[in-house]
Parts: sequence; structure tokens; C-alpha cells
Amino acid sequence: MSSATASARFSSQPMAVENLGRVDYMEAWDQQRVLAESRADDQGTDTLLLLEHPAVYTAGRRTAPEDRPMDGTPVIDVDRGGKITWHGPGQLVGYPIVKLAEPVDVVSYVRRIEQALISVCTDLGVTCGRVEGRSGVWLPAAMIDGQWLPERKVAAIGVRVQRGVAMHGFALNCNSVLDGFDNIVPCGIRDAGVTTLSRELGRDVTIGDVAAAVADAVQAALDGTLPVTVHDIERVTFDTAAVPRPDAAVRTPEFTTVRFG
Repeated sequence: MSSATASARFSSQPMAVENLGRVDYMEAWDQQRVLAESRADDQGTDTLLLLEHPAVYTAGRRTAPEDRPMDGTPVIDVDRGGKITWHGPGQLVGYPIVKLAEPVDVVSYVRRIEQALISVCTDLGVTCGRVEGRSGVWLPAAMIDGQWLPERKVAAIGVRVQRGVAMHGFALNCNSVLDGFDNIVPCGIRDAGVTTLSRELGRDVTIGDVAAAVADAVQAALDGTLPVTVHDIERVTFDTAAVPRPDAAVRTPEFTTVRFG
């Protein structure tokens, strides 16, 4: 993948960053829509909302009935791409509300967001990258302390672009408790897992520890000063690793997928 040098944003003005703390999902969604409408009308400024949600399930347009919680837990249906996911405490959620440069290139936009998150995670000491055909930031499969760990997603991306303006965004697991994923069938991907920065680094990593770095990296990636690089993880399977498949079930959620177009 070639480096991104031109800006993905229509505006040359710096992005505004709002650190909102813990915000109800519907309240944040309403705020996104107000900002997106303003940008579509060439008003206001590009804004990155950084926040944390109380525990909630949200379902994208492609969510199937069988993907939903088996116990009838309420789900908020949203207008992003992808299927069902979980948000909750310990997860940094970022909503860049950005008017995109013309011609609009959603794939490039998503790759830049991935690059920003890869950069932050790598700086913390996490070996991570992309998996072809799956959006987000991934860790390679590995045998660790005698336990087989599949490819694991630490950050997810799901966006919507309307009238040239991007909304929704990304979720980075910092020190989340991941039990919320046990009640859903996320995106039908059963051969991968989910993880947190804290779990991978063996120490507590909070939202506050990474929020400023994420904000800087997102702006740099979208403006083209943080180049997009080929950063695919090594694909390892049970066969190539020459290890037995464990009997225990593995949590296998996929956060969100990207809706292109």
C-alpha cells in the first residue's frame, strides 16, 4: 500500500477534539448527526468525539436475527455498516465527524483510521496490524504460555458516509471487560477473537492513557502526515503452527465492519 500524503479531509483547518467522558449511546449518536449535518452544509469544523459508552449493544444494517443476544437484551439499531457489536466501560470510542475530500474515497479513509490506531498500539509495545478482508487492528495468532490464541482484534472500525461526511468511527479496547461479547454472534466470524491493550501488555491501560495519542494520530493520518503503510500481520494457522487445537471454546467476536459507500 502506498503512503498517503494528501489530506483525506476537505478542510485544511485543524480538527476539533472533544473529550466527552462517559456518554449514553443515543446522546452521542444525536450529537454526531447534528455535527454531520452542519459539515454537509459547509458549516462548523471537523470534530473528533472521544468518549466511553455505558454497556450497550448496537446493530448495523447487516445484522441477522440470529446474531442478536439470545436472552433478549435490548439492542440499538444504527445506520452504520456491519453487524452487531458491544460497547462499554474501558473502551475508547472515537467518532470523527469529517467532511471528506473529493473524490470521496471511503476505503482510503478507513485505512488511515486503521493506521492511526496501529501507530498508537505499536508505540505502546503491541505487535499488531491488518488482516486482509477484515477491518480494524489485529494481533497475530500465537501460542502463549501453552494456550493457543487466535487472531485477536483490539480495535474496530465501522463508518457511514453521507453527503460526503463521515460519521461513526472506531472502538479501541483499553481495559474493557469483554464478557458482553459472549451473548452475541458478531459478524459471523468464528475463527478470531477479541482482546484489550491491558490484556496484551500485562498492565492496566486506561482510556486516559491513550486518548491524547489517539487524537493526534487520527488527525495526522487524515491529514496525510502519518503515512499509510503495508502493515499486515503474519497469518498463522493451527496446521502451520504445528500445535494441537485446544478443547476449550474461544471467544470469537468481530467488533464492526466497514460499509463502503
